[in-house]
Amino acid sequence: MAENNEKLAKLEAKYDKAYDRKDALAEQIESLRKDILNEPDQKKKNKMRAKREQLIKERDSIIITEDTVKIPMAPKTKKIITAVVAVILVIALLFTYVATGFVRKGMASTLGWPQKVFTAYTLTDADGEKHSIKVSTYNYYFAMYYNNLQSTVSQYKQYGIDLEEANLDVDFDKKLSEQTRTEDGKTTTWLEYIQSEVEDTIKETYMYYYLAVKANDGKEPEITDEQKKELKDALNDYKETAHKYGYTVSGYIEAAMGHGVTKEVFKREATIAYIAENYSQANSEELANKEYTDEELNAYKKEHLSSLQSVDIKMFECDSEDEAIKFKKALKADGSNFAELASKYSEDDFDKKANKNPVETTYKDMTRSTMESLPVAISTSDEKDKENEEDKDHSDHEQVYPGLDWLYSKDRKAGDIKQDSTTVVYVIKPVYLSNTKTVNVRHILIAPESSNSSDESSSKSAKDCSAEEWAAAKKKAESILKEYKKGDKTAEAFGKLAKANSSDSNADEGGLYEDVIPNKMVSTFNAWIFDSSRKPGDVGIVKTEYGYHVMYFESYGDKSVWQYTAQNALATDDSEKVKNDAIEKTTIKKHWLGSRYFEIDTDIDA
Repeated sequence: MAENNEKLAKLEAKYDKAYDRKDALAEQIESLRKDILNEPDQKKKNKMRAKREQLIKERDSIIITEDTVKIPMAPKTKKIITAVVAVILVIALLFTYVATGFVRKGMASTLGWPQKVFTAYTLTDADGEKHSIKVSTYNYYFAMYYNNLQSTVSQYKQYGIDLEEANLDVDFDKKLSEQTRTEDGKTTTWLEYIQSEVEDTIKETYMYYYLAVKANDGKEPEITDEQKKELKDALNDYKETAHKYGYTVSGYIEAAMGHGVTKEVFKREATIAYIAENYSQANSEELANKEYTDEELNAYKKEHLSSLQSVDIKMFECDSEDEAIKFKKALKADGSNFAELASKYSEDDFDKKANKNPVETTYKDMTRSTMESLPVAISTSDEKDKENEEDKDHSDHEQVYPGLDWLYSKDRKAGDIKQDSTTVVYVIKPVYLSNTKTVNVRHILIAPESSNSSDESSSKSAKDCSAEEWAAAKKKAESILKEYKKGDKTAEAFGKLAKANSSDSNADEGGLYEDVIPNKMVSTFNAWIFDSSRKPGDVGIVKTEYGYHVMYFESYGDKSVWQYTAQNALATDDSEKVKNDAIEKTTIKKHWLGSRYFEIDTDIDA
């Protein structure tokens, strides 16, 4: 009996862990979805989409049945480790893991003068100018990577991910130089791998730093006031902790991060990383705003027609594959009962009611790039080996989308139906090149608010609010629209109301979204702004899962959907080319003597 109780207790704990993990992933996925909608930078969008896709696959890989709980390895975790340290280390990352290093076994601050004096690398920039990078800089970045790696491994253990499968099977109680890892058929020690990653990070960070200095007439640019404050606050926190343990600030940081990494070194490296990050971001934004001629856009269209085409579809994501199979089986050949089935298979009462409206599951002018960003099974990507022509023994990886290959095939015809895992798709109009224009729209989000002030109620989503709370939100939205109609009826007047009333993240911008393409907004919002009868100055109220939106249609953009998509793709390609050209022209050479003072096996060989 006791043994059975113990087994039940363990199983219950597994259930709790699995459900908690699924809930946490769902929140992260939803947060990223909103961030993607609001992010103007296409390169950032792509990174966020990739991150969200990983989270979706991890969520879907958690299997919970009546007597089994399975939390397998997160998809693509074998590649995640290569991104443990960002190319440009933001200050949050710099400060998050320092305290972890403070508990290193037996590590104490030493004189550290060789690390401050000896050169670790000579970096030669694109103009052939040489720059000396000290050993202390290497040790700083090594500590960043090492501590972040420790944190990542700890989190994976917590979530029950198999470290060996994830290629994260590293033991911090053993020397890194005596442990190996294999990736893409190449075996290295963990020390060699980390050193390579750190070297690449230093190269790219300092490359951007020196480009920033040159662009500023040879003077080091100022970091922002917010960045200065972050750095000052962090150092104040370190001072408080250092004194608590009887250290000087420099002694504490050196104990945490390695020989030669004093307070001044820390402050300097953080500032350099800020400057590099600011320059890189400004450069990306400049390229993202670059305008391309009609000839350039048409040339891109000729080469990449399939990626620019759109489809009109009905689509629904079921909670399970079994439900999707039943959905498809019950779907009529003309698709007329799609909304009825979507309502039937919806998870909660809010969606059951909402999905009775066909608008909720109808997607017009849906481009392939937008589909790739959606958290639906048919948009799931697989990795395919791509042989490198210059190295027949080495394969790169590219993302392929089997479900989207079917949907955007020239063989598709109206009425085609596909069930792909949990997704059901009905084709209304097969591939075509959309001439729909982008739109500029303002809105004021009035989310329903809980009348109960308890923490539990205040944190619930709009979908969970009561009918009375929704009615109050609607009344407020109507009063705001009435106030607008009594006033000047201009975009500026609407913007002022948005700043004062909207709970959306773009309230400070007057509720303005520019160059919106179809299906980037939730369904009813999308349907209103892309209504064929819509004209500048139109206003209205739309209900979505987030609340009531007071709408103001500002104008049409000057580009069609395909032109806007091509514009972004060209800008992204150019941005990558500029970056890759700069990296290729920048070289970094390690100094043998300086490398004798590199941090190696931090917890073992200190």
